[in-house]
Amino acid sequence: MQETNDTNKAQDSSNLPATSSASATWISLDEFVKLSGLERERVLELIESGGIVSKKEGENVMIDASSGTSALIKRVENNLVNADIHGKELSPVFVEKTIATILSLHDKVIASKDETISAFKNENAFLKDALVSMQEVYDDDKKTMEVLRAELQSAREEVEFMKRKYRLMWGKVSNMAEGSK
Repeated sequence: MQETNDTNKAQDSSNLPATSSASATWISLDEFVKLSGLERERVLELIESGGIVSKKEGENVMIDASSGTSALIKRVENNLVNADIHGKELSPVFVEKTIATILSLHDKVIASKDETISAFKNENAFLKDALVSMQEVYDDDKKTMEVLRAELQSAREEVEFMKRKYRLMWGKVSNMAEGSK
């Protein structure tokens, strides 16, 4: 019966607000539930209330790790305030687990950001290499155009020379033909 409830909850999550952030680190709902120690229903409530930023990828609900960390910190803060008001003490195990969860989420965010920075550096290096290569091709094309211009100019000068030569030659031939008549 629990599986059916989880399935229904997952289907109900299709009407969750789909907000996103360009630099967010996304983890799956199941992974967040495992890391945070919160119940799935409670996480879905936090998503619906906007306490946790989420997005839907196909059938999977993805949670922004940073907003999830903030939600956990608020939960601990509320528990501490409630415990203080009622004169109760929190168990050290609870505090340890909460801190470990927050550190784990923080590590995931840092690792993701490092991967993103590395990907941007690789992309920038690739683009730089492509730009240098294009510049070399442009310079080669420019040199080739200069050589072709020089050859074209030489060919034009040769054509002009040949035109003058034939004009002179035909001019002499026509003058000779007129003189022999």
